Amino acid sequence: MAEAGAGFVEQLKACAVWSWTYLWAVWFFLVLFLVYVLRVPLRIHDNWSAECKVWRNPLNLFRGAEYNRYTWVTGREPLTYYDMNLSAQDHQTFFTCDSDHLRPADAIMQKAWRERNPQARISAAHEALEINECATAYILLAEEEATTIAEAEKLFKQALKAGDGCYRRSQQLQHHGSQYEAQHRRDTNVLVYIKRRLAMCARRLGRTREAVKMMRDLMKEFPLLSMFNIHENLLEALLELQAYADVQAVLAKYDDISLPKSATICYTAALLKARAVSDKFSPEAASRRGLSTAEMNAVEAIHRAVEFNPHVPKYLLEMKSLILPPEHILKRGDSEAIAYAFFHLAHWKRVEGALNLLHCTWEGTFRMIPYPLEKGHLFYPYPICTETADRELLPSFHEVSVYPKKELPFFILFTAGLCSFTAMLALLTHQFPELMGVFAKAFLSTLFAPLNFVMEKVESILPSSLWHQLTRI
Repeated sequence: MAEAGAGFVEQLKACAVWSWTYLWAVWFFLVLFLVYVLRVPLRIHDNWSAECKVWRNPLNLFRGAEYNRYTWVTGREPLTYYDMNLSAQDHQTFFTCDSDHLRPADAIMQKAWRERNPQARISAAHEALEINECATAYILLAEEEATTIAEAEKLFKQALKAGDGCYRRSQQLQHHGSQYEAQHRRDTNVLVYIKRRLAMCARRLGRTREAVKMMRDLMKEFPLLSMFNIHENLLEALLELQAYADVQAVLAKYDDISLPKSATICYTAALLKARAVSDKFSPEAASRRGLSTAEMNAVEAIHRAVEFNPHVPKYLLEMKSLILPPEHILKRGDSEAIAYAFFHLAHWKRVEGALNLLHCTWEGTFRMIPYPLEKGHLFYPYPICTETADRELLPSFHEVSVYPKKELPFFILFTAGLCSFTAMLALLTHQFPELMGVFAKAFLSTLFAPLNFVMEKVESILPSSLWHQLTRI
């Protein structure tokens, strides 16, 4: 019996040694499983690989007449180097072609668009104009040298005269070869850009109806050039005229499931829905009787807009201060929110009760979508990479708005930490059993040192007979 008992003990020891040999591997795979489960809340994938596409701001300001004036007054640079570099790339794409070297003025402007120094660009534009009437040279001067919108409009009108002539000549020759086709495409981009900026000048100078007509004519003349997003300029001008029926007609065409969305599209749709009920909306009355069908439609439109871009409401409600919008925006990001609110805040204020309805309902979107980084409702999950791109687009003095973070439950964090710590201990014990034994003894002796000290003091104070009776109890 004794031998059988000893054999059983030896087998038990062998099993224990074997289990400790492979237990660390079990814990290692358990930690990997936890990392996989928590990959979305911990944003592991987004931190490793994410790239967001930036878009040209359809409502971008004029550098000379607006951005530079801000710098003269405040001493701050409203545009980042990254943003201006993207604009330089846009100008080279839209305003140059491979045959520019055949024409002296266009060759000068081809180099001017690549020049980083603003004064050098302006000097090159004047040099090109000494050769002939160059439309792109007028564009550069209107954008960067003109100090008022009126001056910029005057230069754009000169650019229109030169650009229209080039467009008509290249239109007749576009089918003579790829070189002529590329030149005609460049001339088309130049003409559309000039007409769009002239419409924006008219809007800035208070001639809103004239601006609306110019935008409508431009969209009819070039219906396929959607890259300039002229419909967003048109929506803003129509809202200024309070032509809400026309705004709804534009939305019916562009707020389509097959077309890319924007903050302007989503929030303008929400504004029109809110306009129908906002003047009589009361949160107390709504909580008593419930929401009517029209109110529910307005709230759903607001939730849709907030899901697309959650940064806009704080600017519309003036919970965050606005800055000048950048020349490029990131859809669903803080840069797009600034660009939208900068021009549309006045339209929301003009609709009675609209901001009150937004204030009462916008935060409900986050309760409806508890994990926006993992699963969306009407749109794709919110891309976390927007924060990094917005920091490149927006000036350093602006505090970039980020998506409201949802904290992980304490139990999940505690369990993950405990499992990781246990796995590390198992691995170290397997690899260094003697060293870990010494460490465990030292740790336990240190841990119980205060208790031993208290026990010794108690023994020295209490009578030995009383202490003996207590220990027996």
